[in-house]
Amino acid sequence: MNEGKVALITGSSRGIGRATALRLAQEGYDIVLNYARSRSQAEEVAREIESLGRKVLTIKANVGDNEKIKSMFAQIDETFGRLDVFISNAASGVQRPIMELEETHWNWTMNINSKALLFCAKEAAKLMEKNGGGKIVSISSLGSIRYLENYTVVGVSKAAVEALTRYLAVELAPKNICVNAVSGGAVDTEALKHFPNREELLAEASEKTPAGRMVSIDDMVNSVMFLVSDDASMIRGQTIIVDGGISLLV
Repeated sequence: MNEGKVALITGSSRGIGRATALRLAQEGYDIVLNYARSRSQAEEVAREIESLGRKVLTIKANVGDNEKIKSMFAQIDETFGRLDVFISNAASGVQRPIMELEETHWNWTMNINSKALLFCAKEAAKLMEKNGGGKIVSISSLGSIRYLENYTVVGVSKAAVEALTRYLAVELAPKNICVNAVSGGAVDTEALKHFPNREELLAEASEKTPAGRMVSIDDMVNSVMFLVSDDASMIRGQTIIVDGGISLLV
């Protein structure tokens, strides 16, 4: 059904990005993998996708840099001539208490997490328009609406992602492009390894989550897959929170 359709997933060498790329490949999409540093991991994912009989294009690009974004989309256009799905997943960020934050920390985090969504979405929209529309889904986190320790700049960058999701949803609607976001509670991905209080977070998350367990990578991917399906075409500009109910607790 999705034969010949193309999906770009930024930051797809590991974690949620990798799992989403593989699921989209299983659903028949040809895949554009994007990574910034982990070449060997990206190549491993590419091999898995090829073994599913899908085409794959692997592009190294720091999405915090607009020139790199333009060159990535030029390569997608040259190779596939179209784009149907864009998953804005690449994320980075400095986690420190407010009093230890520097301007460079702010710029780095905002560029990769927020600016990237805007400028990738613009380029994606140009390609999607050629084929009558498409789907854009960005990945957010609970730190956008809740206080998480040491998470200031990342949380603010994710709040910007959710606001951008609303603006993009309205302005890209005439091009038949649906834009939404999926926000996760604590998901045990490699990104969590950078949290000094990882074990604490994980124990607390599974203990306190009303659903009785932590959010898994698959829980996140299931929601992404729903939003890129035609069943979700009337959901626009929303952030779906996948957290087992933890954010409902005061």
